[in-house]
Amino acid sequence: MNSDDREDTTTYKVVVNPEEQYSIWPAEKKSPLGWTDTGKTGSKTECLAYIKEVWTDMRPLSLRRKMD
Repeated sequence: MNSDDREDTTTYKVVVNPEEQYSIWPAEKKSPLGWTDTGKTGSKTECLAYIKEVWTDMRPLSLRRKMD
């Protein structure tokens, strides 16, 4: 069995950076420097679905501000 065949049982959290870009991170680990917890945790699938729902504008915050 290779690593792709194993079920991912990791609990993840959704993190966001100052440019309002989202990512997932293992929940038991400290968030990377510059990233903030959003409060959403769950499976990888659940966290990615949450990001898809809330991150509707992929442009970084600085670019959105510049274009407004």
